[in-house]
Amino acid sequence: MIRIAALAVFMATSVSAFAAEETAVKPNLAKAKTIAETVCVGCHGADGNSPISANPILAGQGSAYLFKQLTQFKSEDGKPAVRNNPIMSGMTAALSIDDMKNLAVYFSQQKMKPATSADAKLVEAGKSLWRKGDFERGIPACAGCHGPAGAGVPAQYPRLAGQYAEYTESQLKNFRSEDRSNDPEMMMRSIAEKLSDKQIKAVADYAAGLR
Repeated sequence: MIRIAALAVFMATSVSAFAAEETAVKPNLAKAKTIAETVCVGCHGADGNSPISANPILAGQGSAYLFKQLTQFKSEDGKPAVRNNPIMSGMTAALSIDDMKNLAVYFSQQKMKPATSADAKLVEAGKSLWRKGDFERGIPACAGCHGPAGAGVPAQYPRLAGQYAEYTESQLKNFRSEDRSNDPEMMMRSIAEKLSDKQIKAVADYAAGLR
């Protein structure tokens, strides 16, 4: 509990610093729009609403979270990227820190076209996990960090409401297998390792329908 509280303070400080910088230095949204329409469009859409369910919807996501992900896809000084994804590593290679800040703010300001849930039975199972977790398996409620409506609580936790179920499912499985390991203090990896495939699918489908 103490470690989680300390982590929350650290992340809140980081987000506050990004927000302060964002306010002090006006982002170049025109340049970000050009990059989005030429570099990002194929996978995420020009406005961050991905046409492909395997790729995340970026529109409406928190700017600090987006900036963190972009920087962690990028390899620096010959060191491996924190988040291993060959496609995104290639896409971020030519982006400067300012470009990534601009893109993060640009996508955060776009209107999300949310995905929808597909299976009523999955939704009910996912709802229980989201709101109450699974005490017997040691799984906390998703709402504790991502909020009852999936908006993210506080801003340092990503918005999951309306995200494609296929993408959320793949990321939970990546955390479980540790193919994705950029979660501070292994928070998501420690949770995902306790989730079954069925539970992952259920909570991903439920989150897709949140508004």
